Amino acid sequence: MTKIAFIGAGSVIFARNLLGDILSYPELQGCTVSLMDINQNRLDRTVTAANAVVEHNDVEAVIESTTEREEALEDADYVLNMIHVGGREPFENEIQIPAKYGVGQAVGDTLGPGGIFRLLRTAPVMLDLAHDMEELCPNALLLNYTNPMAMVCWAVDEATEIDIVGLCHSVQHTAEAIANYVEVPKEELEYKVAGINHMAWFLEAEHNGKSVYPTLRAAINERDIYNRDNVRFEILRHFDAFVTESSHHMSEYIPYFRTDEATLEQFIVEENYEEYFVDWMPTGQYFEHWCEYQQEAAEMDTSEIEPEIERSEEYGSRIIHSIETGEPRRMNINVRNDEGAIANLASDACVEVPCLVDDRGINPCTVGKLPPQLAALNRSNIDVQRLAVRAALEHDEDALRQAVKLDPLTAATCSLEEIDDMVDDLLAANADYLPDQLVEESAQSIATN
Repeated sequence: MTKIAFIGAGSVIFARNLLGDILSYPELQGCTVSLMDINQNRLDRTVTAANAVVEHNDVEAVIESTTEREEALEDADYVLNMIHVGGREPFENEIQIPAKYGVGQAVGDTLGPGGIFRLLRTAPVMLDLAHDMEELCPNALLLNYTNPMAMVCWAVDEATEIDIVGLCHSVQHTAEAIANYVEVPKEELEYKVAGINHMAWFLEAEHNGKSVYPTLRAAINERDIYNRDNVRFEILRHFDAFVTESSHHMSEYIPYFRTDEATLEQFIVEENYEEYFVDWMPTGQYFEHWCEYQQEAAEMDTSEIEPEIERSEEYGSRIIHSIETGEPRRMNINVRNDEGAIANLASDACVEVPCLVDDRGINPCTVGKLPPQLAALNRSNIDVQRLAVRAALEHDEDALRQAVKLDPLTAATCSLEEIDDMVDDLLAANADYLPDQLVEESAQSIATN
């Protein structure tokens, strides 16, 4: 039967939800799920939750657990990756140090100084994982949930022979948000989306064959709707498309909303809307939220975790089911653009495009050219990603510094000299989590200067 390895399975809620997704398909029941995490206590909690799901729903599945990655990967058919490398300390540094220089990141896990340094500490582990797969399960598909999504997938694509795709739920969440704003059932909204992870574009959005864009544009003048998602509505106003990431996230990938306190205050959502797609927070607040969530998850009584199987919106189980059964599906997946799915973005970039998935695998659809203004916004992020990947793979300090200097938000906030100082501080603060070669090169460079 099919073997599915969960790497980083100590994230108990997420791992439990993915397991439920998989076992919701009768064709995937009976599979072997190998749960792996380096933290035995966290792993044990996930195993308890997983066994409860199997027993409560009376489904067949073999649940294995191990702290050894090689054991989990042996003969796997699919590898679900959900690791977080380094924990709290480097994450906090990646938010607080740039903030001292005026770079007020919202989350800091995708682009900017935070996303770049997160790649530097994540890439070595991801490459080790992929190289292990080359030995132990070379034909397995690596389904990646770890951020920075585009850069992680790009690095693994560039340096290994493993097939990797990136999975995110921003398209699904944004489709639900748009349906809410234009007041149509979300299951009846049809759409075409393409771009890059966290900055893909709803090129088409229709209900009953008619575009909902006129209604969506009109919603800009409805203050109760506009205030729920004001950054995305401003992007729609100025660039003529609705973007897939929330206002909170999108604000940190561009130079327009987080460069001064007055603008930042203007675009913080103050209303306590219940919809989950509203998540605006000031600099540093997301980190506090993340820490609270981690603490709550660690203290949660596993007996309180819902054992019922209820399929989530995540794509992972759907991909596995389609490949195993041949049932065709169309999903937005992060893949390398080497087949030219988006004609006016670079072929080496990681793009998020519609893909057809069945027993022939994952096949990206041809989108053509993005409107020039949308492609330009994507390129402003892609060029940062490319240099960051070079820094991670080649331990190239010049590429690292250039990546941070080209980041749109950082460039709008800091002088070139300030950016170099910020990079020095980040390298020193997170030295224990970064490749030795890069830290040593930086120390030599500072000593020489």
